[in-house]
Amino acid sequence: MANQTRPDYARAAGWDRDWEVFSDYELPTYVGPTTFSNLPWVTDPAEIARRGVDVAIVGAPFDDATSHRPGARFGPRAIREAQSASGALNSLQLGVEPLGVLTVVDAGDANVVPSWMERGHALIHRKVREVAATGAIPIVLGGDHSITWPSASAVAEVRHPGTIGIVHFDAHADTAPDIFGVLGSHGTPMRRLVESGAVAGRNFVQVGLRGYWPPPDVFDWMRGQGMRWHLMREIEERGAEAVIDDAIAEALDGPDSVYLSIDIDVIDPGMAPGTGTPEPGGMLTREVLRAIRRIVGAVDLAGMDVVEVSPPYDHAEVTAGAANRCVLEAISALAVKRAAGGRVRHEPA
Repeated sequence: MANQTRPDYARAAGWDRDWEVFSDYELPTYVGPTTFSNLPWVTDPAEIARRGVDVAIVGAPFDDATSHRPGARFGPRAIREAQSASGALNSLQLGVEPLGVLTVVDAGDANVVPSWMERGHALIHRKVREVAATGAIPIVLGGDHSITWPSASAVAEVRHPGTIGIVHFDAHADTAPDIFGVLGSHGTPMRRLVESGAVAGRNFVQVGLRGYWPPPDVFDWMRGQGMRWHLMREIEERGAEAVIDDAIAEALDGPDSVYLSIDIDVIDPGMAPGTGTPEPGGMLTREVLRAIRRIVGAVDLAGMDVVEVSPPYDHAEVTAGAANRCVLEAISALAVKRAAGGRVRHEPA
């Protein structure tokens, strides 16, 4: 009669030991579902509110408003994946473990479908508004830059009757009246925000503008709205530190809180090639990351987005990595604020 004893291959190979099992949060970022920094995936606004979440990551996988190189719809996933470390992390720049100090979750993506621009903007607005209404700070992963129009509008609604300002890092002003007749293009969101009344022109600060756009008449419009900006040539002449000092002072001049918008093309394309509209001669990655830490540490942050990461053009994922780090630097600066006893969450009236 054949031996009926069940073989124990695990014991034979030494696999039956009492192995340490790690939580999903501690596992390498390439294991399991893709969330930002392996954070909990919490999409229900009621649950976000119940947990008292400080910061919620929101994806806006939308690029139907792109005028040049598409692909930013894949940006949120790429930004989430572009990190090798997991756990509470430790910011060497700020000396804080941000994900141990703050309650941060990944709130998932807006319910976007392709080729329907109005619906995409509407659902991004709805998603960001639901998250912001819980008191958490939404950090939105784009997507093309048109997503700032619905996203910042949602934050402005939640913060009303308080006012928000925008600090906008970009190679381009994004204040065109339209792009080929399209009002909701990625080249128009800042104009739409001013015209709608969501953000007053005097509460706009732009940093890093360069290249060959916009034309003089667009700058005339910006000047008439009281907008303030710092060209890349000013950073070259005065240095990034001096310009950011001015930008912080301007950001604090009027609004009750600040929305930070980072178009990744503010960084020189030699360091961030994966973007929709590359412009040579931009800021260094380290200059942008330091600027984010300083600004977030100085203002009441109402919301943030990082946009225009286009993975099809992103060699070795360096652009997605820079965008991921932009988000982490903001979270770390908020953690320093919380550790010092400052307020991070917004408590809606």
